[in-house]
Amino acid sequence: MKLSKVDLSDIIAIAHSEGHLQLLLNRGDELDLLEIPAPIQAYEGLQQLNEIVSEYTALPELQEPIAMLPVSSSMATAIGYDSDEHILQVEFHSGAVYQYSGVDLDTWEDLHASDSIGRFFNHEIKGRFESERIDDNYCY
Repeated sequence: MKLSKVDLSDIIAIAHSEGHLQLLLNRGDELDLLEIPAPIQAYEGLQQLNEIVSEYTALPELQEPIAMLPVSSSMATAIGYDSDEHILQVEFHSGAVYQYSGVDLDTWEDLHASDSIGRFFNHEIKGRFESERIDDNYCY
């Protein structure tokens, strides 16, 4: 089998009518309708190809970043909370950023109001909630 490179990026829409594959092409400043004699299977194949390519090129849903609040702590530089997802996010002085799942609003408020964020974190959060390290270059 010999493969050929194909660029179909100018095709805007396809149809099949009376034994012809119809291609609507973007020519920059105008649209062009091209008709090629082809069986219905050619049209169906292009539809399947479009579905496959769409699955692979779909952008993942972007998650809104958690707003971070700078803190005065020997442990962390910033903390944030997503009340919809119940996720606590902590940026440590090392630059590592961790998210803690299942943190209730009361715990977040107690952490935020604590005189010692590090002490509260070590006693009430560390080891009690599932955690995941996220990218060190995470942008807020």
